[in-house]
Amino acid sequence: MAHPLEGLLIAKQIAPTAMRLLVLELLQRQPAAVSLADVEQEMEHADRITLHRTLKTFADKGLVHRIEDGSGAVKYALCEEACAPGQHHDLHVHFHCQRCQQTICLPDVAIPSIQVPPAFQVQDMGVVLKGLCDRCAAR
Repeated sequence: MAHPLEGLLIAKQIAPTAMRLLVLELLQRQPAAVSLADVEQEMEHADRITLHRTLKTFADKGLVHRIEDGSGAVKYALCEEACAPGQHHDLHVHFHCQRCQQTICLPDVAIPSIQVPPAFQVQDMGVVLKGLCDRCAAR
């Protein structure tokens, strides 16, 4: 019987290997974005290079997006379905909690439109808000 997530990988033109399915399962269970180190910790018997290549493939194919939240480690979170290779359509704000260190996608908060001079070409944009997440603020 086929794995339930194989179709998602195939739709993104990613060959559904056992490791890719395991990494995708892990990403789907996460309430916040994860770093390569986080994935390594959860999958302690997996090779670091294989995990790195898996996350890179997922990002290149539009399955996950990379988040640079200022913590020094790139984080990864699942994309919206509309994302495609090289074309991420999930332009939303991310929130980095300075107490628990989690980075959370806020898909309902759009990045505001920013006007740049006519000769400039924006190729990437990201907004990371920093402070206390709802759980940490309630403590």
